[in-house]
Amino acid sequence: MKVNIDESWKSELKEEFEKPYFVQLTEFVKNEYQSHRCYPKGKAIFAAFDYCKFDDLKVVIIGQDPYHGVDQANGLCFSVKDHIAMPPSLINIFKEIEQDLTKPFPKTGNLERWAKQGVLLLNATLTVRAHQAGSHQGKGWEQFTDQVISTISAKKENVVFLLWGGFAKKKAQLIDKNKHHILTSGHPSPLSANRGYWFGNKHFSKTNAFLKSKHLEPVEW
Repeated sequence: MKVNIDESWKSELKEEFEKPYFVQLTEFVKNEYQSHRCYPKGKAIFAAFDYCKFDDLKVVIIGQDPYHGVDQANGLCFSVKDHIAMPPSLINIFKEIEQDLTKPFPKTGNLERWAKQGVLLLNATLTVRAHQAGSHQGKGWEQFTDQVISTISAKKENVVFLLWGGFAKKKAQLIDKNKHHILTSGHPSPLSANRGYWFGNKHFSKTNAFLKSKHLEPVEW
């Protein structure tokens, strides 16, 4: 089955694309995009993989759903397109980076620059119907993205997994803790962050410290 995804990932996941659930998922997504406004745009559904090649991968951040507001989603979790107002979770991510690394607050919420450095910004569900959060959950995306995490765990070493919030933390069971480095905290959404579960986690400096300890290039956050 032809899937428009970067070649480095295609070779790792090719068996997944032939499975009945993925064929059904593809049909569902096609119908949704034809019948409703959905995000991200079709060509950006696999953007997380296109910007972060399998061989370059060194950090994984797991989100749940794409943004469902007008023109926000660009296929990378927590990221928005240039010139789009930053959602509250993303603002809190940048505030933590500001405190942790004393870096200035960025002008754009577009995280393509992270992805190009080997950060896989993976939503568990890769598509959504406009203004309907969670509308494409339970259709097969989660099975696919769980397999992505399992593949990374099995075939890579020394990857940092950043698991923020209860949903992401459940993915720890898919990761070999002896081969990889897992950091967990509350979610950066205001609900969690304002109750003390996000700020001060220092995940960005901790990630770079681990990468340096393995003689890998740190991320320019």
